[in-house]
Order: sequence, then structure tokens, then C-alpha cells
Amino acid sequence: MKLSDVLRHGLSLPVLVMVFLFLATACGASGEPTPTPEPELTLERVLESAGGKLAAMSTAKFEMIDEMESGAQFFRTTLKSVEGEIRSPDAARMLVDVEAPAMGFVEIEILAVKDLAYMKFSKDAPWLPLPIDQVPFNFGGIGIALSELLPIIRDAAITGLESIEGVQTIRIEGNIVSEELSDLITSVDSGHPITLTFWIGAVDHTLRQLTIAGKIFNGDAPETRRRVIIRDINLPVDIQLPDIATGP
Repeated sequence: MKLSDVLRHGLSLPVLVMVFLFLATACGASGEPTPTPEPELTLERVLESAGGKLAAMSTAKFEMIDEMESGAQFFRTTLKSVEGEIRSPDAARMLVDVEAPAMGFVEIEILAVKDLAYMKFSKDAPWLPLPIDQVPFNFGGIGIALSELLPIIRDAAITGLESIEGVQTIRIEGNIVSEELSDLITSVDSGHPITLTFWIGAVDHTLRQLTIAGKIFNGDAPETRRRVIIRDINLPVDIQLPDIATGP
């Protein structure tokens, strides 16, 4: 049918144009709907998403390593590493590997739940009460502490992509001063510049690792660098105070 015949039968040219455009859109891309483009990856979006995951974290296992073994003394011993598990916001079990003069390698265990804390200096030693303000690390609150820290990092920048334990991560670096870690490290000394590096999952924006480079305590060497590894997020943990805490 000619165009003139179509127009005689009552269809105007503008209507035909609209019909053509509709059919062209419907038939495009082999009949598949046009995919919605992914939001642009930005530093702000990654930090906001990672902060939300940290704030919602209920449990986790962690490890902290003094990479240079140059940190301040821990109860008059040289701290090697800390590992344990946490239940947010205020419960943690920590195993601290240290090197003590005349004793060699020793494992100190610390339990902290709410306002109660206990420690023992070897596997078979008795539990001793420990004032809660003398627990050096508030790992029970690590999720909330880090979620509140992310927005205040200065000079933050995405510095690359890196595989961590088989997971592709976004590496982000930025600066703080030591006292801004006080919610996580209870006896921190103020006034020291700190460089933080975060490894955040590229897909799920879960924090996998961070390093804290610089002096946290006055007794730290300038090159001190502590690495924190977070695993098994939101999986069950068993954190119980020792029997001494409840009595007979």
C-alpha cells in the first residue's frame, strides 16, 4: 500500500512515525530489554557501602599482626600477633602471642564482655580480673568503630585493585591522627600521624583487611605497621566469661 493510500484511510503521518518508533524500540536488541547501566564506582559510594556493612556486622573472627615487630611493649612483653573473635558491640575473646624475657613465646588470653574482663598468662594459668579500661583493644566494637572512622579519613583515594585470599578488592588509602583510633585502641597516645590502607571487596564492599601504619603508642617505632584481617563475618562464635565471673 502506498503512503498516499494510507493517509486517505485516516492515518496521519505523525501517527505513523510514532508507530514506527514504538516498533523499532520493541524489536531492538533482539527483543531483550535494554539493561540498566551499573552506577559509577566512586570512592564515596564504596566507603558508604563498606561503612554500612561494618555497622551491621554482628560477629567476626580477626587477626592483628605487628608486621615489623616494632610496637610498644604489651604487659612488658613484645607483641607478635593477636587473634580472636568478636560479638558486636562489646564482647571479644583474644589470644595474644608475645615474646617475654626469660620465658620465650607466651600466649595470653583475654576475655571481655560488656564491663567485665579477665586474662590469663598461659593456657593452664588461673583467670585474673582485668579492669575493663586496661583492655588495650576494643575489638568487640571494631565494626562500629571502623564504620564511624571511614567518613573522617583525610586525603582518601582509591589506589588500585588487589586480590586478597582469592577475593578481588579495592585498595583505599588515607590519613588520620592516632587519637582518632581511640574507640578501637583504648590506650592510644595522641598526636601521631597514621596512614590507613583498606582492602574492601570489589563486589560486596565487605572490609577484608586494613593496615595501620605509624605510631599508635609513644613507645612504638616510627615504622610500626599493624595489619588487621577480618574473616567469617556474621558466622556463629562462642564467647563465654570464665566461671570465676559467675561464682559457684
